[in-house]
Amino acid sequence: MNEPLLAARGLTKNYTMARRTLEVLRGVDLTVARGDFLALRGASGAGKSTLLHLIGGLDTPNAGEIFFGSQNLAKFSEGERMNFRRRRVGFIFQAYYLLPELTALENVCLPARVARTSASGAEKRGRDLLARVGLAERVEHKPLELSGGEQQRVAIARALINAPELLLADEPTGNLDSHTGGEIIELLKSLRVENQTTLIIATHDEKVAAHAQRVIELADGRIHSSSSSSS
Repeated sequence: MNEPLLAARGLTKNYTMARRTLEVLRGVDLTVARGDFLALRGASGAGKSTLLHLIGGLDTPNAGEIFFGSQNLAKFSEGERMNFRRRRVGFIFQAYYLLPELTALENVCLPARVARTSASGAEKRGRDLLARVGLAERVEHKPLELSGGEQQRVAIARALINAPELLLADEPTGNLDSHTGGEIIELLKSLRVENQTTLIIATHDEKVAAHAQRVIELADGRIHSSSSSSS
């Protein structure tokens, strides 16, 4: 295994709804190597999206630690977590989350501009990334002018704009047909190698999970099993 990128220990996450406490994660331990391609697989409610959000600094655990290198994300303030997400993590979601009033290029460049990259530098990298995901001729199109697969390609380019060390994809093929979904997974695999990025995908689909080097099965908030493949 390569050098560890992150290590989670004893992660617990609960949500209180009315008078009921919902236990989503129940003491999860997980180590991810730098450059790894990992799939978190499980049924709806298994805790995979919650685990992804904790790893990426979108949420904090009720108990446990998440070390990214020597830094414990569980101890970060909201401002520190925001800075961590901006500089070191790229997110891809099932719902794309593109701003409808912006063009494909403007959507891709937005995180770079928030990170105070120069406008010219962000635009050049944004155009390069859109060309790499097959959308060189669609840079001025707005989301409603793009297909679902094209919108997800824009979202992938956006996730890579700040050259993150860690790329997190939450059901990235969930809104796509099987053929388009397969193309998206192949694209993510290629981009992971090209950019030397660690990739973690949360999915309920065993066909998607089969592409990963390692598959973690989650059930009832716990890791049920872990297996490796030659993918």
